[in-house]
Amino acid sequence: MNTFLKRVLFLLLFVALGLFLYSHFVENIFSSRLSPKDTVEFKLNDLKLEVFYNRPSKKDREVFGALVPFNQVWRTGANEATTFETNKTLDINGMPLPKGKYTLWTVPKDSVWTIIFNSKQYPWGVTDEMKPYWDPNFDVLNVDIPVEKLNTTVEQFTIAFDNSTDKLFLTMAWDDTKVAVPLK
Repeated sequence: MNTFLKRVLFLLLFVALGLFLYSHFVENIFSSRLSPKDTVEFKLNDLKLEVFYNRPSKKDREVFGALVPFNQVWRTGANEATTFETNKTLDINGMPLPKGKYTLWTVPKDSVWTIIFNSKQYPWGVTDEMKPYWDPNFDVLNVDIPVEKLNTTVEQFTIAFDNSTDKLFLTMAWDDTKVAVPLK
């Protein structure tokens, strides 16, 4: 066997071993995630918004008030902390949100959610004790948004941007619950 072929086989073996070790110790890249990652973007003229989050599923569970307790800070999804990024200062219910990258936290309640934009970037959504990594000292903006009850069930947690009425909203929906944060 010539030297070139030996080097190619050695390189392929090295890459395969690297993928196996990464899959085993970091993230199983060969199986689908229970709460898959998603990125949502909105672009209009010179405004660019982006949300990165993980999408848990309902799976016949009671979600709000049970799986996601009322009156407690929630990481707004699963796995990594949800992030929200804007390249322009936004007006949210009459309060400014400066351009930048934020972690997005929520406090679900029966009739209203508190939406929290936090300037600190966290390594994960929760600690080993399943407590949110959220530190209130880095809160930039907190806003209360009324809950809309849906007639249909949203199986997988969904974040989206909606400007279908010439007004821009950041929407979050799961189970039979939806909130729409107005953005200007």
